[in-house]
Amino acid sequence: MDRRDFFRTSINTGDDVAATTLPAAPPPPTNREVRLQSGVQLYGGAWGKNQLIHLLKRTMFGAKKADVDFFSGQSMSAVVDALLTVPGNTSTVPVKVYTPNAQTTPANDPDLALAQGQPWVTVHTNDGSVNSGRRAAFKAWWVGQMVNQERNIQEKMVLFWHNHFATETVDISYGIGCYQHNVLLRKYALGNFKEMVKAITLDPAMLRYLNGEKNLKNAPDENYARELQELFTLGKGPDSKYTEEDVKQAARVLTGYRVKYADVTSYFDANQHDTGNKTFSGFYNNKIITGKTGANGAQELDELLDMIFAQPEVAKHMVRKLYRWFVYYDIDAQVESDVITPLANLFRQSNYEIKPVMAALLKSEHFFDPLNQGCQIKSPADLVIGAVREFNVQFPVATDFANNYTMWSWLQTNTTNQQQNIGDPPDVSGWKAYYQEPQFYEIWINSDTLPKRNQFTDTMIINGYTRNGQTIRFDAIAFAKTLPNPGDPNALIDDSLLYLYRLPLSAASKAQIKKDILLSGQSDDHYWTDAWALHIANPNDNMAMTTVRNRLRSLYQYFMNLAEYQLA
Repeated sequence: MDRRDFFRTSINTGDDVAATTLPAAPPPPTNREVRLQSGVQLYGGAWGKNQLIHLLKRTMFGAKKADVDFFSGQSMSAVVDALLTVPGNTSTVPVKVYTPNAQTTPANDPDLALAQGQPWVTVHTNDGSVNSGRRAAFKAWWVGQMVNQERNIQEKMVLFWHNHFATETVDISYGIGCYQHNVLLRKYALGNFKEMVKAITLDPAMLRYLNGEKNLKNAPDENYARELQELFTLGKGPDSKYTEEDVKQAARVLTGYRVKYADVTSYFDANQHDTGNKTFSGFYNNKIITGKTGANGAQELDELLDMIFAQPEVAKHMVRKLYRWFVYYDIDAQVESDVITPLANLFRQSNYEIKPVMAALLKSEHFFDPLNQGCQIKSPADLVIGAVREFNVQFPVATDFANNYTMWSWLQTNTTNQQQNIGDPPDVSGWKAYYQEPQFYEIWINSDTLPKRNQFTDTMIINGYTRNGQTIRFDAIAFAKTLPNPGDPNALIDDSLLYLYRLPLSAASKAQIKKDILLSGQSDDHYWTDAWALHIANPNDNMAMTTVRNRLRSLYQYFMNLAEYQLA
């Protein structure tokens, strides 16, 4: 079975979910030689809206028509270069939209002096109630960053790094620590990976999450030393042959790093550092890191990272992870030799700069190979946030912090219900969809999550989500008006699917949808064309508007309930 057939087949055979009533789209090409022959050579094939939308859906959350229009007419290389130009920070910070527990929060807690809507990221508190509110506000704010993302890859990269250097807000506990960790991911999103690993090692959130602050000379904790090698740098590939003793020796190098909770910063405590020599295995060429005393003990971390990054497997491991996130999960021998290896070589030659590798990948023949399009099952974040962006959902005015955070939090609740809790992945390994063989992305779809995906899109296209008199929804009429010729039912369907789908529907399916939904069972196209024209000519005619709105709602609801909508 071709890899892109999995999800459609599971629906049409009734495996876990109800079968669709219309004919399935024609199967995608099965000639794998097309994909196998493509490598990292610069793509020189067709460059139109289809390829542009593929690029945008993989590098951003959804492909908004406004973004497609913005980049249309630019060359492929120019678009990729623009997408890889990231600010490395944010234009906003989380604000206070929570109410501390008056029964438990000390009267002198500095947070109590903060007004609603004011930033809290420099106001330190140890209160559990306040930090609980801050963690929720942080996660809502983060979703808001995704919804309102600029035209670049930053938000996708931040979520990638969150999955790679996975932490959980509930374990970090401190809201400021959660935010500072996110800031670090943004700073290095396309920066230097080796520098990023060092910054992560010293990050208060990571020191707390993986017990680095508890790694003391007389009570070594191997947790971070193990994940540093097993997950963050070398991985578990066939050439990753570090030993258990290497983990123990690395833990000794990392003793003495602590967290100062008065301002949530990290520091090196020389009194808790193991000053003995650390001897590593043959995998590391029997490297000896000479123990150092006093403040010089902190220099051992640089020697440890130099030793780890001298191993070619670091580059290969990271390129494989980037590939699975941005292209596809199946890395066979051909992909390993024609894509992973040359990109890993580039990574090492570039001194572990991330941007050159991403540029080479996104501009490659392999990335635009037809068999690498429409082959990912959308993550919950891609589904929820991508849909919100593609339907150009209108949120409350920016100054209405309370309602915006409420809306963003509801979106985050939906991704959580679909098994992607942004800010709190299952464990340090991240979400299973990016490493669990053989299912990978298929993990996102099951008898529990598929109905919840459909419930989300059904809710948004029919009634929307309302709180405090404010509503966010998919405005079907507004979306149709952005299309070139919405009065023509054939063009309306084709143009809608251009932005919403990555695989084609058959002509028979589209004809049946048109007849059953847009034409209300009639045979002539003018039944829709006349209804649309009447609404446009009389926008205040409620009956004309209702007729058009209801048909469009049914159309887009149907599209979003088909299997093809789950693919990116």
